[in-house]
Amino acid sequence: MEMFKIKKLKIGIFMDSFFPNVDGVVMVIDNLAKCMSKFAEVTVVVPYNESVVEDENRPYRVIRIKSIHLPTTEYRVALPVAKHSKVFQKLLHEKFDVIHIHSPFTIGKLGIRVARELNVPVIATMHTRFDFEFRKYMKSELFVKLAIRVIIKVFNQCDRGISVNKAIGRVFKEYGYKEEPLAMYNGTDMKIVQDGQEAIQKVNQLYRIEQNENVFLFVGRITEIKNIFFILDVLKILKEKEQKFKMLYVGTGPDEEKLKRKVLEMKLDKEVILCGKIMDRELLKSIYYRANLFLFPSLFDASSLVQIEAASQKTPGIFIEGAITADTITNNENGYTAPNDAIQFANRVVEILENKELYHVVCENAHNQLAKSWEEIAKETCELYQQEIIKKQKGM
Repeated sequence: MEMFKIKKLKIGIFMDSFFPNVDGVVMVIDNLAKCMSKFAEVTVVVPYNESVVEDENRPYRVIRIKSIHLPTTEYRVALPVAKHSKVFQKLLHEKFDVIHIHSPFTIGKLGIRVARELNVPVIATMHTRFDFEFRKYMKSELFVKLAIRVIIKVFNQCDRGISVNKAIGRVFKEYGYKEEPLAMYNGTDMKIVQDGQEAIQKVNQLYRIEQNENVFLFVGRITEIKNIFFILDVLKILKEKEQKFKMLYVGTGPDEEKLKRKVLEMKLDKEVILCGKIMDRELLKSIYYRANLFLFPSLFDASSLVQIEAASQKTPGIFIEGAITADTITNNENGYTAPNDAIQFANRVVEILENKELYHVVCENAHNQLAKSWEEIAKETCELYQQEIIKKQKGM
């Protein structure tokens, strides 16, 4: 695009979590930074982790800020950076044209301070249901509300807010965000598998699945907050209905052992396969392609990358009615929704599988409507940066 030839933007992306931690937001940043590096100079500012050897093949730079491990979590928190410190001066020396923060904590706040010193726009993306996250660690609802108030104060200091879909934008307005967030959806780097039959056979052999057996799939962190045990309740009902299926859980997380125990307790060990973390993207693509339905009843997630990855392989998802993850879903058109009730959810799954003609239409629509590429998202994001830079220069 012509605007990228006029001036090569210097973009600073600030985030409080990064590799070796892998979650949805980290993957969003990595994919965006890779794609934007094709027409901009991108620097990612994240916490320091002594176990990391930076990937020299990344097309973007990484600056790590001193950090400490956050007790009872897998995350690190950056230490405060003084205005006259070498680190702060180094960041000013980068002379960013725009700064984009992806969290409202230490490094997100640092990004705002650097932007103010440089007099450049600061953009914030809202990824997470923070009330859900805070309730995991706080017993008191009062403390949850106070914590929400603190983070919203950070977001309200930014020049522009982005929400990963319209529904999470409404949540942030309820939190107290003053402006109307711009909805910009996540993308995927996955292209459809080249040989569908080969992909199916590979997964069937690996997990001992019969050719005509229905396969259900969950991909993500194995944590109760994502409603993974609700899936087991649904599977138990499907088994009682004499439905034949395999269920693949792909991922690791804090509740993995609990999931294993529940699978045994509910006598689903012949149907449920815990695949662990899969880093081989080609294998993961094949698993998505082999699955008949992507089960994602999470009420916590906003816009999960995995539901877009599933759609990229023509595998539709089924979500809880009214859930934020279902914001891009038109029921019976590009995916499915069901009530937040295990019996009704199971009945919906049976209904979906029986209506094969509609199912094939939904598969195609999921692929065509939901699987947007990161290249497209990166260009749209840089167009937004340009608009905000012009507004800042004009004092708007």
